Amino acid sequence: MTTIDNVTLDTAANVYFDGLCVSHTFHLADGTRKSAGVIFPSTLTFGTAAPEVMEIEAGSCRVTLDDQMTSYGAGESFAVPGDSSFDIEVLETLSYVCHYG
Repeated sequence: MTTIDNVTLDTAANVYFDGLCVSHTFHLADGTRKSAGVIFPSTLTFGTAAPEVMEIEAGSCRVTLDDQMTSYGAGESFAVPGDSSFDIEVLETLSYVCHYG
């Protein structure tokens, strides 16, 4: 995904983990909520409320979900169930789009 048309952008940045993860939330015309951002090299634990699909645009990472570690890079994605958590080790700055629900 290189562009997303017809969106409403929340201009306030979402800043997590002392700036290691920064994203912006946006909404599609149909009301769908997504976010796009970057995660700098680090090891972090994220919690989810709703199911998520993380689409990797650039960079690389290792994700531990349900005690299984898997590597991901540009052009790949992974799904995370709602009401859960995952560990992510970012090896090189990660650009991503997160799809909720």
